Amino acid sequence: MTTMTPKERIACFFRREPIDVMPCFSGMGMVTLHAIKQMGIRFPQVHSSAEYMAGSALTTAEMFDFDAVIVPFDMCSVPEALGRGASLYEEADDILYPTVPSKWTSFDEVQISEDYLSSGRMPLVDEAIEILKSRTEGRLAIGGWVLGPFTMAGQLMELDVLLKGVKKDTERLEDFLSKMTDLVIRIARHYQEQGVLYMNIREMGTGTDIISPRMWRSLVQPNLQKIFQALESPNILHICGSTDLIIEMMNECGADAISVDQKNNVAETRKKLGNDILLLGNFNPYETLVEMDASEVEGVIKDCIDQGVDAVWPGCDIWPEAKEENLLAYVKALRDHGKKPSPAVGRSQG
Repeated sequence: MTTMTPKERIACFFRREPIDVMPCFSGMGMVTLHAIKQMGIRFPQVHSSAEYMAGSALTTAEMFDFDAVIVPFDMCSVPEALGRGASLYEEADDILYPTVPSKWTSFDEVQISEDYLSSGRMPLVDEAIEILKSRTEGRLAIGGWVLGPFTMAGQLMELDVLLKGVKKDTERLEDFLSKMTDLVIRIARHYQEQGVLYMNIREMGTGTDIISPRMWRSLVQPNLQKIFQALESPNILHICGSTDLIIEMMNECGADAISVDQKNNVAETRKKLGNDILLLGNFNPYETLVEMDASEVEGVIKDCIDQGVDAVWPGCDIWPEAKEENLLAYVKALRDHGKKPSPAVGRSQG
């Protein structure tokens, strides 16, 4: 069997070319406390320093044999750059991700400056990517992500305002989501120009346990289609929560790959979408890597592969407190059981 570098493995994976083994990577955060403690820093520091952001991502990948690094780790860099602030909880000892302290309360308040890419912590993310490009020396893949327009809207404006706008203020809601779509395109293309290998659009807050399939088709799908028409390959559409009822519509958005979480029945999804689509998913990262006994992890990963995914992805960010023995079991199981071809990606033979 041939041996590829991690970056080669992921690049070939997205081209649907034969690879040596299933890659171990994600389109969400993959930073662990094990790496952070080894660096002698605290969790809140990784969000406000390019050096710490890049270092913690790279150290985690090297400790656990991940094929990729991905930044940033929190969802507030864009809202912060748009003037909504970010609570970083810099004195906290617990794991607290940054939050947005001041959301818009009406469509009248919306103001989007042209210089947001150079505001707040956005330049730190750019710098972290440059550091990773330098230190990985082309060996590891570098991934990027940005929230989808509806989810981004929920980070910038109170969700009840958005949902009330569906019936009572449809025109201004659609205009706001259009602005969010343009914002997402600009940021995603910016990261692609920075040199990330793959770009994940995380439209997390649009599963059918939050909005109906009818609303998804009218408010979410057209904007996602516009985004994927504008992006370079490879790109991914990720949605958390219940997606069985919208999986065909997700596939119609034009992404190179579809990512789902543990609420999706991936065996049924594979039947619906066929073997040509790259399907990523779908284990619960907190339950599997934090709560389970390490001896149970292999069964979870093997089941994902047996159900028909092309790459085993966590349903959301790997929780930083993931147990070392569980992370090692996760990677080992993926390498052991990922040697066989997946539905859309074959295997190379040496």
